[in-house]
Amino acid sequence: MRVRFRGITAREAVVFEGPHGWGEFGAFPEYDDAEAAQWLRAGVEAAYEGLPEPLRTVVAVNATVPAVDAAQVPEVLARFPGCRTVKVKVAESGQGLDDDVARVAAVRGALPGAIIRVDANGGWSVDQAYGALSRLLSDGPLDYAEQPCRTVEELAELRRRLDGACDVAADESIRRAGDPMRVAELGAADVAVVKVAPLGGVRAVLDVAAALKDAAGVRVTVSSALDTAVGLSAGIVAAACIEDGNAAGLGTGGFFTADLGAHPLVDGALRVRTLAPTAARIAAVEVTGERRDWWLDRLRRCHALLAP
Repeated sequence: MRVRFRGITAREAVVFEGPHGWGEFGAFPEYDDAEAAQWLRAGVEAAYEGLPEPLRTVVAVNATVPAVDAAQVPEVLARFPGCRTVKVKVAESGQGLDDDVARVAAVRGALPGAIIRVDANGGWSVDQAYGALSRLLSDGPLDYAEQPCRTVEELAELRRRLDGACDVAADESIRRAGDPMRVAELGAADVAVVKVAPLGGVRAVLDVAAALKDAAGVRVTVSSALDTAVGLSAGIVAAACIEDGNAAGLGTGGFFTADLGAHPLVDGALRVRTLAPTAARIAAVEVTGERRDWWLDRLRRCHALLAP
């Protein structure tokens, strides 16, 4: 990673080739086998079933600003040419609200008129979220606050207190929930942030998106789970299959110092295409020894949990 993101400085994944192309298995190491098996299911879909036919050939994406110092914001934004929507990480452990306010202000200064989203990854209580968002909103509008609190019940309470001042987006509450529809049932979100790998594949994402829209008019943003270029291909296809999707959170390839390929960002958008890594690309980043064995053992365990 070029900068620390989601608490990590390196990203690991297994990729494999099937009759329909390449798939990826990259569940974060702390996830248990039952949850990680969904990530493997998504890779199997891409490699062995093939992906649905997209509706568009390009997908608009948002820039993503990690919890960096405000002075680093212009450097980060330079990796997202043409993007007019920006997601800013907030509520980072070890930082305070002043850091968040300064980071968002730096984005507003660097990109006047940009659409701003903030992502707290469940780092606030309801009271903290209400106070933080009220302060951030005093400087300008926000498109939405992504997972400001940890639980669905907290999101519902915060949404009531905000009373339309700022939309609430659910991320972890959907992709790590046994029933994603609880978000709709409790009126907990205006937006659903959906990710291909945690939900088990592109078709699963499209099913969840359609159900949430039908049940509660929830709009959808397709986002990356820090996928390699192989996994990112599936996310781009998913976003291109949603007729009225928001700017997707799929412009994360620029955070890697090395990858299995590239999805170039042109005028704030990514072209819809699948990617097959070359042998040279794989060799350049391949790990051996203990880490390789750990991942292959994990893959076998998770594969055993998938339905035949």
